[in-house]
Parts: sequence; C-alpha cells; structure tokens
Amino acid sequence: MSITPQELQQLMVEVEREDPIDFADLPFEEDELRALIASHLCDMADAMEGFSEADRQLTLLAVAAKLVLENMVLNIQLLRRHGLPMTESAAALLSRLRQGGPEAS
Repeated sequence: MSITPQELQQLMVEVEREDPIDFADLPFEEDELRALIASHLCDMADAMEGFSEADRQLTLLAVAAKLVLENMVLNIQLLRRHGLPMTESAAALLSRLRQGGPEAS
C-alpha cells in the first residue's frame, strides 16, 4: 500500500475538520477508533494488490457505497428514535426513492 495506517489516520482527521463525526459518549478513544479503521482499510488495500486497477477501484467504490448507505440508515434510525426531523437532503433522497428510485431525480 502506498499509504501507511498513520498517514491515513491523519487524513481522516483532516477530512473530519470539514465534516466532524459525533462520537457522542462511545466508550472508546476517538484516535484509537481512527487507528483501528485506518489499519483495517490499509490491510484491505494490501489484500487487493493482485487486483487490476479497475477491479480495485470498483471494490473500493462498492465498499464506500455500502458504508454511506449504512451511515444513512443508522442516522435515519437515530432521528426516528429521538423524534427528530431528517435533514432536507435526507428527506429529498428518501422522497426520490419513494417515487421510483435514483432515476427519479
């Protein structure tokens, strides 16, 4: 891999400056969680060394899409559990999906 887990962890911190993560009251240290995820992702990337560039990009895109979907679902569940309204963008996305899917933009 062309990036170390430590370098990836630092990039995560930089990205979070623009879009902070609410770690709430998790019983873990934020830096330890970042280090765990950075190490895991670097291991995943190393495991794809034999993949073609196109297959590597498709795999990473699929992983990112799955994580974004999971994040959206968890956020909606939390909002519903606490009786809070969804953001305009989340509500618009769900409305599009109800009207027939992504092509209904």
